[in-house]
Amino acid sequence: MSSTLAGWLQVLALVAALVLCYRPLGDYIARILTTSRHLRVERGIYRVIGVDGDADQRWPVYLRSVLAFSAVSVLFLYGLIRLQTSLLLNLGVPQMEGHQAWNTAISFVTNTNWQSYVGESAMGHLVQMAGLAVQNFVSAAVGIAIVAAL
Repeated sequence: MSSTLAGWLQVLALVAALVLCYRPLGDYIARILTTSRHLRVERGIYRVIGVDGDADQRWPVYLRSVLAFSAVSVLFLYGLIRLQTSLLLNLGVPQMEGHQAWNTAISFVTNTNWQSYVGESAMGHLVQMAGLAVQNFVSAAVGIAIVAAL
């Protein structure tokens, strides 16, 4: 099989997978975002933090919540990157400079993922897994939450 044919088959397989899952996944997301029912875990978290899950949140409060969550995420990721030399699975990589770590933390939290370094030689496994990979999902989830709120 030629590499061109293999490439086209891969593209067709991806399109077929997307066609098969877009409707059930879209229906699931719509149901999750529009339901008034709360899961047991959600109710427990609401009780612990003192939030009424059925009350509307005004936009200034929502904005402060998103900005506070993003600020905590930046600080946590920055700290993780700066402390990677003393963490497990660091692979013996040298400590990243402060401005580079700050730039990396902000870029991953804002979902731009700009990198001016080679990840495998600048980051240990723990930072890549618990920091960068988590932020790839969390930053997208924040974006989805903002779109749902709008």
